[in-house]
Amino acid sequence: MGNRSAEIRRETKETRVRVRLDLDGRGKAQLKTGVPFLEHMLDLFCTHGLFDLLVEADGDIEVDDHHTVEDIAICLGQAIREALGDKSGIRRYGQAWIPMDESLGQVVLDLSNRPHLEFRADFPAQRVGCFDTELVHEFFWKLALEARMNLHVILHYGGNTHHRIEALFKALGRALDEAVSIDSRVTSVPSSKGVL
Repeated sequence: MGNRSAEIRRETKETRVRVRLDLDGRGKAQLKTGVPFLEHMLDLFCTHGLFDLLVEADGDIEVDDHHTVEDIAICLGQAIREALGDKSGIRRYGQAWIPMDESLGQVVLDLSNRPHLEFRADFPAQRVGCFDTELVHEFFWKLALEARMNLHVILHYGGNTHHRIEALFKALGRALDEAVSIDSRVTSVPSSKGVL
């Protein structure tokens, strides 16, 4: 197994983003995005997925958080894809059920190179602090698209909006950790087609 890490930079008229990801990390996050709630969620993603992640973002948050959240997800998805290389030896599929107090979230994914998002979650509150909860869907969609993964995000039930979202990000970390983990029995790409 080589060095499964990647660094992605993205600069637009709206944002400047730098993401560095190590899939074989220890769960350490360095986050400076201007979007505190997203930082909290990415920290949970790293802690429970055991990824090392650096995110530096400077976006037009005076407008709103949309462009910054979207571009971070784009860069993170690209970093996942680049860090995986040809995907030899990986398990490919991952799933996790995570309870967060009264909420239960589930993430199931396939690193198939065929991007798709099924998002079955709603949030009672439109905002958590100053974070617009509709950006959760935006994040997961752009992540699935750029990582080229088939991603199913399901919130089975819950009360508190913060808890609902937290369960999903923790589940994402655990499911992705399972999918990217190396299985010594897999000697090439885990696909009957011979390619992912």
